[in-house]
Amino acid sequence: MRNLDKMLGTLYGEAIGDAMGMPTQKWSRERIAKEFPIPITDFMDGPTTNVHANDYHRGQYTFVTQQALVVIQALHGLHWEYNQVIVSQHLLDWARRIKAYEKNTLDDTSKTALRLFAGDKDITRVTQVAIDNGAVVRIPPIGALYTPDKKMALVEMVYQISKITHETDVTIAGATLIAGAVCAAIADYDWDNIIEFALTTSDLGASLGAPTYSAQIKQRVRLGLHIAKQFVNHPSGFVRAMYELVGTSELTSESVPTALIIAYYTRDVKKCAQMCANLGGDTTTIGALATAICGAKNGWQSISKDWCSLIDRQNPSQDLKGIAQQMLTFEPLRHNKIK
Repeated sequence: MRNLDKMLGTLYGEAIGDAMGMPTQKWSRERIAKEFPIPITDFMDGPTTNVHANDYHRGQYTFVTQQALVVIQALHGLHWEYNQVIVSQHLLDWARRIKAYEKNTLDDTSKTALRLFAGDKDITRVTQVAIDNGAVVRIPPIGALYTPDKKMALVEMVYQISKITHETDVTIAGATLIAGAVCAAIADYDWDNIIEFALTTSDLGASLGAPTYSAQIKQRVRLGLHIAKQFVNHPSGFVRAMYELVGTSELTSESVPTALIIAYYTRDVKKCAQMCANLGGDTTTIGALATAICGAKNGWQSISKDWCSLIDRQNPSQDLKGIAQQMLTFEPLRHNKIK
């Protein structure tokens, strides 16, 4: 069911989850409760007290969504034939435009890897030990390009895009988990089968990365599923358990399984974005990934048009509707060539 509604749902979902999670980025649950006694239910300016958010205004999404859009537009410009040097250069040019090296933006792993790429130096000493979630944020639109019967091609594309900065078992497993979830959501799988397909692609991805000592993505997802079923009618208990047991840090092994399970639990863009904004931890990344999956499943028509209009007004440099149209030109049977 690759259609414009699903493409737009993925893009606006990621943007909404990112922008709503921005004000509380990298704050603990205790800090969020202190700063916002009434839970966040709508977009807000970044608080002056949050160094990770104080440059952003209401409805603006962060470098999380920006990266995904840079990559998808680079691929479209290449007629969907992946070229690592060109895509890496697009990311480097973007990082320089947003002054990522001067401001408190972009994860440290990506900054270092892109700097090494710019100097024509070996990046593997960084990419093959990375365990944070800096690469997975680029991935939701990639999942929307493919159909489930092309899962091997999907995994290969995700691996290539991730290894620009992250090339370990856990980071590739996390990226292919999210790609698989979006792919299955686009295909309108039911929620339990979305999880199972995502775990399949994650296993395939994990086998491609350099080994690390990280907790296994699959086991964290299984734990999250148990929590979701235990707290099926108790969202506050669910959020607390996910925060304390699965985790919400920048580690891929924490934030990525948490994002998938929150999408599974809420099954709705609005509820998902609101839950992630009040979660604590890496709220922009978790919000972007989780809400992208919900948007992919339910489509753009399910999302508040007031929210979508705000996203458009506050982020005028990216045309999400135009990018969604570009994504529809991708043909999985033809465009699997990797250079």
